Amino acid sequence: MHYLMARHRVADFDKWSVVFRSHAGAQRQAGLHVLHLLRGAADPNLVVILFRADDPAKARAFTEAPGASEAAEASGVIGTPEISLLRD
Repeated sequence: MHYLMARHRVADFDKWSVVFRSHAGAQRQAGLHVLHLLRGAADPNLVVILFRADDPAKARAFTEAPGASEAAEASGVIGTPEISLLRD
């Protein structure tokens, strides 16, 4: 099984969450299924998302799609997200 993990800091979790949830359909089309959405214990604006990925190539393409960095910036992501493809 494959997974995609995204880790980043956001300016405002509530604002980010609205944008993140609005992309649920696009995530599903990319074969991504949210398993865990976690926040830092000491920093609630640190976000870690673990997705199950049906197809690692589609998952990577989703993160590199035109507009992905603009969407991240618009949602309040600070810096460059750390994206990792994982497998068990």
